[in-house]
Amino acid sequence: MDTALAERLAAVDEGIAASARAAGRDPGGITRIVVTKFHPARLVTDLYDLGVRDVGENRQQELSAKATEVGALPGLKWHFIGQAQTNKARAIRAVASAVHSVDRARLADSLDAAAPEEGDLLDVLVQVNLTDDTGRGGVAPGEAESLAAHVAGCPTLRLRGVMAVAPLDEQPARAFERLRGAAEAVRRVVPDADWISAGMTGDYPEAVAMGATHLRIGSAITGPRPVRG
Repeated sequence: MDTALAERLAAVDEGIAASARAAGRDPGGITRIVVTKFHPARLVTDLYDLGVRDVGENRQQELSAKATEVGALPGLKWHFIGQAQTNKARAIRAVASAVHSVDRARLADSLDAAAPEEGDLLDVLVQVNLTDDTGRGGVAPGEAESLAAHVAGCPTLRLRGVMAVAPLDEQPARAFERLRGAAEAVRRVVPDADWISAGMTGDYPEAVAMGATHLRIGSAITGPRPVRG
């Protein structure tokens, strides 16, 4: 067993639990997703052996390659959390249990059309852009409800909530408060779409305080990313 990995995982889980208790929340209602970006596939199996069942990837090629190398592990869920191209929708859908980054109707349509068989449902979240930079992924908070309505009309997609990344130039709590408002708007479309995917290594306590249900934690658990040649 990788002792250092186990210690980092335990430390983060203790931090999440403490943040939840400070916010008057049940730690059991929070899903910790370990982001394994740029790390080898064997890290996923090491994490799995430590009880991790939710892992996240940013790039379709890396998602597909790791899933192939790791193979079928009972209960393991792959979360796609990066920006998605419509022409990669089928490859993403072939692996992912959830896509956190639906930021436009065309992507929702592509994921819907990529359903492998009738009756197969894919969990998706509307990505919200919390910055003023329109080049960033996500819709403006005020547009989340409209996109949610479009997603809700896609028969093979199951709208679960919203996702966002906090801006670097703003207090995370203020940004996540806006996300919470967008989440409320999305629930006007689908009342049980109660996932809020927010919070990373540096800001997950603030995300938990603002109602995050899914945290995307990378280096605090995995350690530094390998140098890419």
